[in-house]
Amino acid sequence: MPVYAVFEPPIRQDGDHLERDRSDRFVFLREGFNPWAFLFGPLWMIRRRLWLVLIVYAAVIAGLEFGLRRLGVAWPARIVVYLLIELLIGIEATNLRAATLARRGWRDCGIVIADGLELAERRFFDVRAARRRAAATAPSSPTAAPAMPPAAPMSGLLPELG
Repeated sequence: MPVYAVFEPPIRQDGDHLERDRSDRFVFLREGFNPWAFLFGPLWMIRRRLWLVLIVYAAVIAGLEFGLRRLGVAWPARIVVYLLIELLIGIEATNLRAATLARRGWRDCGIVIADGLELAERRFFDVRAARRRAAATAPSSPTAAPAMPPAAPMSGLLPELG
């Protein structure tokens, strides 16, 4: 059964008000091998606006081409190397998109397991709505345990003093 990683867009300020309903901008990334990224790596990166990934890809390919030519590696072996790189891109396509979204401020909301994208969206938003309703209707009783104080800022393994 397919697994989808869900990413929530950052809140945009449109004029005088904050954007409230962003449900149409959520991104569902299907985990697994991406044949389009394998077959058309650089074009796929351009289409998905993965500019940093494209720059790193071009630098790696240029460095490999230079190094393999300097070592006198024959063209059939170089083609095998490039096919292996494209295979890696096809396997890691979802992770490349997820890292780019996270770098742009998108929040990882978790995963959804469903037979298709529409069912994954329906499941995700149904659970999200149910959690919001439960949080809105939860009684705040005075006998409830007090909230934990915020944790001290951490630096490495030891908390900062002061």
